[in-house]
Amino acid sequence: MLNQSHHVEPYCLDIRYSTTRLVANIPQIIHNGLTRKSPSLLLSSECEGQKDEGGLRTEGFYKCSLSNRPLITVITVVFNGVSTVEETIQSVISQAYDNVEYIIIDGGSTDGTREVIKKYEYAIDYWVSESDGGIYDAMNKGLSLCSGEYVGMLNSDDLFYGKEALQDIVNRFCLTKVDAVFSCLNVVDRNNLKKILRKYRVAKFNATLLRIGVMPPHPTFYCKKSCYEKGGVYKTNYQIAADFEMLVRLLIKQKISWEFIDRVTVVMRAGGLSSSGFRARIKLNREIVRACKENDLYTNILLLALKLPIRLFEFI
Repeated sequence: MLNQSHHVEPYCLDIRYSTTRLVANIPQIIHNGLTRKSPSLLLSSECEGQKDEGGLRTEGFYKCSLSNRPLITVITVVFNGVSTVEETIQSVISQAYDNVEYIIIDGGSTDGTREVIKKYEYAIDYWVSESDGGIYDAMNKGLSLCSGEYVGMLNSDDLFYGKEALQDIVNRFCLTKVDAVFSCLNVVDRNNLKKILRKYRVAKFNATLLRIGVMPPHPTFYCKKSCYEKGGVYKTNYQIAADFEMLVRLLIKQKISWEFIDRVTVVMRAGGLSSSGFRARIKLNREIVRACKENDLYTNILLLALKLPIRLFEFI
């Protein structure tokens, strides 16, 4: 149950242009804690390489936290992800919790991804498609656009496990008043989501685990927006481990409080930057050492070898 005494002052983002496509959705929008503004007109271009945008905000609607339903933001970053992004979107918009802000940052896809996003823009608060500096630049863009009290990242290869995932996350925030929560993640076969390859669970998290390169699963990590505002953005001079560096910065250097939810909230398709070959793993380990050093947490390449037994236990 949510704490009924929880109160957050509402706030909103600027609205950029308005059309009439979503007028029929006004009753549902108002019911879900949205209000409408009169935005200024700003036409976007769909030409390749230029900015394209849409969603509820561009229709003049915005969301805010309510007294017993804090706004939680989910950010999806994608580039040429037409084969998976629709399932990601569906898993977000089907969540039982009804005060969710959904933002999609597309890096200028040319494979049909934008067309899939537009199919669901009636349920997306804001989406933008334009060139960016890579995945971490896109995450920073999403953070700069969000207005939720709590924020998390769900990439286009990931999806929520069940319709109660966000409700469980919000409940834990409201009950404990911590800065962040994280949970369990299943890594699954790309072509068969029912085939679990690895169970990623970091229940007894501590600084020692970070020293050997084991972090809470980033797609399950939800944090107060205020912590990101204080801690800073993802470092775009990391190629693979900026998410690791961010968690070290928040959990160790900034010393935010956290809670573990012992249930699977996200499934992730196997693959990705950090598991794309031997060279990538070498680069990942070097960036992990660098991330620890920059945040005053000692480690070295030899210590990172200690995570191998832990990883082996995760495979099934």
